[in-house]
Amino acid sequence: MCVFPVSDPFRRSRLAIAALFCALGFQYATWAARIPAVKADLGLTAAEVGVLLMAAGIGAVASFPLVPALMRRLGSARLSLLSVLCLTVLLLALALAPDYPVALLVMVADGVFVGCLNVAMNAQGTALEARYARNTMARLHATFSAGSLLAALLASGMNAATSSVTAHFGVAAVVLVLLAAVARSGLLQDEAPAPEEPSRSRSGWSLPTRVTLWMCGAMAFGTVTEGAMNDWSALYLREVARSTAELAPMGIAVFSGMMVLARLFADGWRSRWGDGRVVLLGSALAAAGLAFALLSGGVAAALAGFACVGLGCAAVTPCVYVAAAKQGSEALALVAAMGTTGLLAGPPVIGFVASSSSLVWGLALVAAAAVVVSLCSTRIQWTPASG
Repeated sequence: MCVFPVSDPFRRSRLAIAALFCALGFQYATWAARIPAVKADLGLTAAEVGVLLMAAGIGAVASFPLVPALMRRLGSARLSLLSVLCLTVLLLALALAPDYPVALLVMVADGVFVGCLNVAMNAQGTALEARYARNTMARLHATFSAGSLLAALLASGMNAATSSVTAHFGVAAVVLVLLAAVARSGLLQDEAPAPEEPSRSRSGWSLPTRVTLWMCGAMAFGTVTEGAMNDWSALYLREVARSTAELAPMGIAVFSGMMVLARLFADGWRSRWGDGRVVLLGSALAAAGLAFALLSGGVAAALAGFACVGLGCAAVTPCVYVAAAKQGSEALALVAAMGTTGLLAGPPVIGFVASSSSLVWGLALVAAAAVVVSLCSTRIQWTPASG
């Protein structure tokens, strides 16, 4: 029974899959927004908070061997719903964690199910595009950002109403259950088996193909570029461009706003020009815009450059996920893990470069990463333009 009756099967499935993307963004942003409260409740140091954040990433990377087997056994629909429900329970477990070791275990488990949901929901999105021959992956990724925004608004409201993390996460759990209910009504069931994966070893693993490795490179360096704007744009505006404290957060706002806006239109670009050209030109625009900002200096140039990065990067990860899913569940899991690795490795590397030279050189590394994405994109088998 459909929670919100929709007669068109494509729209019904798109709504269900969008609920998965929204749930992942919502769950992640919910616990991230209350890290200061968790830190205070458990009496953590800044270093311990850093390890706690890294634990989720380690869990996501560690999920790679598990995900292909679960995809084959459960299918992407059931694995998606199971992951959302487990992430809901883990959110409550984090709020009730009595000490630091338990919190670490919760975050590792959270990362594992984030990895499972990430692969399964992108497999669903790719299957939807293939079944109806309509591009929609970029809009699905936009709902991830919408989920993060919803979580931020809820966190702000709950923080004003109560200091209780348990109460906040309890309300968030209800939202996640509702999103799971919406998703359950329209997911694509047991799509056709993935293409036969070559070079399978005796242990059941298959060696990644050359094309898969190029996808891994595009995903890793693409997430480095995307994540760097969230981590370093405000600091660049404040310390290098010499903006006011009030204006510094606008770097994140401009980048994120442009990315969400671009993802709403990116599926049309994919249909018109093809995934390969969208990724190639988009990553080149991101590199050129950021290079312009760094060479020009000043607040206006920085904001313009960050907008170019948001516009250029918007379609990179959706297109790479589509290409990876067509190679099979193991390729998709590996590419998703490399995306997490890029998010984990990027900020420390940029910070190391910035501390040894300057933040300008650190962000120059980000522009170089966008160039690498362009180069990788020329070696990937992309979905052609549909008209």
